[in-house]
Amino acid sequence: MTLAEENYIKAIFHIEQETRKGASTSAISKHLNTRAASVSDMLRKLSDKKLISYEKYYGASLTKKGVQQAVMIIRRHRLWETFLVEKLHFGWDEVHEVAEDLEHIKNDQLIKALDEFLGHPKVDPHGDPIPDSNGQWTTVEKKLLSECHENDEGSIIGVKDSSADFLQLLDKREIAIGSRFEIQSIESFDGSINILMDGKPMLLTNQLANNLFASVSN
Repeated sequence: MTLAEENYIKAIFHIEQETRKGASTSAISKHLNTRAASVSDMLRKLSDKKLISYEKYYGASLTKKGVQQAVMIIRRHRLWETFLVEKLHFGWDEVHEVAEDLEHIKNDQLIKALDEFLGHPKVDPHGDPIPDSNGQWTTVEKKLLSECHENDEGSIIGVKDSSADFLQLLDKREIAIGSRFEIQSIESFDGSINILMDGKPMLLTNQLANNLFASVSN
């Protein structure tokens, strides 16, 4: 596959994971910030390669072959993000664009060695699961922090928004993957949350809480 085809396959995979249905042309266009006409042209090419099932007015769904390709791209991306943060000490807000380039390196021996060097990590710096060499990954029950209730306790295990701006905000608030929380109260007016985060009291807006994934332990 070309670099552009790989980007489309990965985009369709993420959209299908989020919506639990096929990826519409408009959704792909928005995800990749490209024109709808360009999307339609690419979808026809991917369909010809048996990587997607495509109907003009219903969008695209990955075939088994397409899913296998997408998962390996995502595996490479998340391993490189982990390497950049853990070994080269990049900030977690800095690694996405670099990994977007590195994910297209298809040398299986290199990726196997990278995985072994990192100790076969299960999640990347943003809390997203890393598929293994067979395309399998461990799923963890999670919910958005905004969906939690008063007196819920648990830990932050991922981010819905991985943009640099959001991750930098979390750094300022000293919120990280693994941070422990206890919800004290929720404001009925706007859904903002009074919370203890690693023992520190703070007020989180509903928008911020709506972009953090949590594992609740009580």
